Amino acid sequence: MRASSNNSMAPIMAQGANSLKSIFYALAANGSIAIAKGVAAWITGSGAMLAEAIHSSADCANQLLLLIGLKKAKRPPSEDYPLGYGKEIYFWSFLVAIFLFSMGGLFSVYEGWHKLNDPEPLRQPWIAVGVLVFAVVAEGLSLAGCIREINKIRPPGQSLRRWFRDTRESALMVVLGEDIAALLGLLFALVALLAAIATGNPFYDALGSIAIGVLLIVVAVLVGTEVKALLVGQGVELRVKANMLDWLAERAEIDKVFNIVTLRMGSDVMVAVKASMIESDKSAALMVERINTVEAAFKQTFPNVLWLFFEPDNSD
Repeated sequence: MRASSNNSMAPIMAQGANSLKSIFYALAANGSIAIAKGVAAWITGSGAMLAEAIHSSADCANQLLLLIGLKKAKRPPSEDYPLGYGKEIYFWSFLVAIFLFSMGGLFSVYEGWHKLNDPEPLRQPWIAVGVLVFAVVAEGLSLAGCIREINKIRPPGQSLRRWFRDTRESALMVVLGEDIAALLGLLFALVALLAAIATGNPFYDALGSIAIGVLLIVVAVLVGTEVKALLVGQGVELRVKANMLDWLAERAEIDKVFNIVTLRMGSDVMVAVKASMIESDKSAALMVERINTVEAAFKQTFPNVLWLFFEPDNSD
């Protein structure tokens, strides 16, 4: 078996979606929103607003974790890690899911439960409403920026839900989940506050806090489940694997493709191919030359392939 590498290959996000840009969008939005929510929660005594302030603060911490993960994943291969550190971004993305579940979701549920058992009348609630409207606009812009980056790599006609399930871009997937949860959470908080203002009953505010917590827990479980699959060791998307097989089948040097195995390593991909070669000549040198030609063309067509292993054989 032969192996070849291309350490100068640009990472996939440089060719399409920019994960860093999406993370900075979210960090800027959540930072400003967390401060505004925290001040509003202190002034009004709103449990839903406090839950939202904690949610935005947790999101800021999550974005910092993703930035750490992206930086660590770019380290070059070493003797102990010959295939590089690309999968490190999955670990940090999984930490984000746990953080979102614990600090965001569970604390919001606790705060709502506490307010139900010890209700407090809201003070100057319209301040909180104004902050929530500002936050909805800011989060909407952040979500739009994330979707704009996703659309650069999302196949035409594929829904966001399907992309979320199929994608191997863990950082973008986490930011999308966070942004959607943040926007829905803001709407929950806004409805709860308006209901509390209209009725004069702080019960609705506490209920809003619990609803936000449940929402964050659900999103954290969904994100964690998808990232876990990447941690275990997913290959490329099925459509990409099909494209690889079609490309190999059309090569004049290849008689038949027996098998292809892929492994996603963060931004990079490892591919192992087992195929029979056209035997117009028994020369081993010619066989090597043909394999080298196929490998070079394969990497040019699929530039995110960092490692390519090609095994010529006459059976699977």
